Amino acid sequence: MLFETICIQNGAIQHLSLHQKRLDRSQAALFENFEPIDLGKILRPPTGTGTLKCRVLYAERLIDVTYEPYRPRSVKTLRIVESDLDYGHKFRDRDTIDELFAQRGDADEILIVKKGLVTDTSIANVAFLKEKRWYTPKTPLLHGTTRERLIRSGFLIPREIRAEELESFEAFALLNAMIGFQPVKHGKIV
Repeated sequence: MLFETICIQNGAIQHLSLHQKRLDRSQAALFENFEPIDLGKILRPPTGTGTLKCRVLYAERLIDVTYEPYRPRSVKTLRIVESDLDYGHKFRDRDTIDELFAQRGDADEILIVKKGLVTDTSIANVAFLKEKRWYTPKTPLLHGTTRERLIRSGFLIPREIRAEELESFEAFALLNAMIGFQPVKHGKIV
């Protein structure tokens, strides 16, 4: 099973076309026979103000759609963890990611390094600031919708980021559908 997490802001669905494209790619890549899911037809967020997290659970067909208030997590510190994890699609089974997250110690979040290259955190893509430009790993574990949007706009530049060069960056940011692009003030990588 897979899932798509979509931000609902004051009753409005955010960046639906990017989520639709990722869902379509995942279904086509993983299932020979599937029922296409049109997110524009199935999503019916409650009206009101505030931020909701919509979760679409699917496989060969739609399984479930849920909405819940979004509660962001504070992230100031990242612990580097090494892994050969392959997470090219947004699978519901996150056991391996949860095991890596358990290695964070006193850090708030993990930064997953694969074969010497920085990839993602357990909950978000990442970007790093150097000389007024934001760079994102060329080889993320998951091609996030916010990452895709910011690369297309020219704001983010994809490139290989080696773990040993992390100290040369001035700051880092987390990015996903729920938080958008969020620079971490006074963040630390341990």
